[in-house]
Amino acid sequence: MTTPVKNPESQVKRPDESLFKRLTRQQLFIPIAALALLVLFNLIADPAFFAVAIKENSLGNPVLSGNIISVLDNASELVILSIGMTLVTASSGGQDISVGATMAIAGSVILRMVCGGQAAADTMQMNLILAVFIGIVVTMVFGAFNGAMVAYFNIQPMVATLIMYTAGRSIAAWINNNQLPIINDLGFKYAGTFLPGIPVPTPIFITLFMIGLFWLVLKFTNLGLYTQSVGINPNSSRLNGINPQMVKLLTYVILGACVAMAGFIRVSRSGSINYSRIAENIEMDAILAVALGGNALSGGKFNIYGSILGAYVIQFLTTTLYKYDVPSTALPAYKAVVVVLLVVLSAPVVREKLSSMKKAPAKAAAKGVS
Repeated sequence: MTTPVKNPESQVKRPDESLFKRLTRQQLFIPIAALALLVLFNLIADPAFFAVAIKENSLGNPVLSGNIISVLDNASELVILSIGMTLVTASSGGQDISVGATMAIAGSVILRMVCGGQAAADTMQMNLILAVFIGIVVTMVFGAFNGAMVAYFNIQPMVATLIMYTAGRSIAAWINNNQLPIINDLGFKYAGTFLPGIPVPTPIFITLFMIGLFWLVLKFTNLGLYTQSVGINPNSSRLNGINPQMVKLLTYVILGACVAMAGFIRVSRSGSINYSRIAENIEMDAILAVALGGNALSGGKFNIYGSILGAYVIQFLTTTLYKYDVPSTALPAYKAVVVVLLVVLSAPVVREKLSSMKKAPAKAAAKGVS
């Protein structure tokens, strides 16, 4: 007995299929097309947008400066989050809307460790690597809580993570007794700015490290295969010896680790934290990055590199809007309109409609000739 293919056209390459249609079938078509449109717009509007210069920072060190550097730097947190969000989406068919609040928890924990519980500290009271490790462990625990709610209690991911979305920032404030700790040690701020003698922002290196780490994990382990299998059909996965609950739980724990790294970068940029504003609305950008990457929000097959590219596209769009003096309060609306247009245009139904409209004149001409 053979299993019927849901969409044979997507499996068979038709000889009469146009190059454009073959390109639009590619999963990375959406983020690449969006990036190309943004590049083209800025080239036409202001070619100087892509200029890169060397300037001195506040410490007198020469560093790279420009809109492109800003995009690569400021996208760091979102890129790291999009990696974890992709795995969660693929395994559970839902999204974690608590990542912004959990970033506040991670930042609060790390600052408490390096400040030694004080409101302000001129030097770090704990080894930075140890402080970050503790932050990772804490957010992994919260990730495990979210994962358990989804995997073992069968609660919808968005509902399950609503608990931490609501309570996370209050927990972050409670960790530091509602104080706003400040660390003045430059060694702490290097992670969010520049290392001495290196003109490239440190967050870019941290992001590359995280991308490389996940490339190794996906290449040399079965994490990607198990995640996709559980997302496509958990019952079949169970019959093949895979524990769907454990895989879902693991992806939320991994997202927790990503959240901690993103939170560390965010607080190291300033050496302080604002519990109500840190990473505000970043969960929406992370979900959009996954969608722009061509990944189905209903779970299953995923492309983590599509999500990474989607994150950079979103930051490119944000930087472009800021350049043209779009108010920060209106920024989400502009981003929503652009992203909705891109997602709608990439929908299979719309693609088929556009394809049929393109074929109609050719058919009419052929009919007239005959």
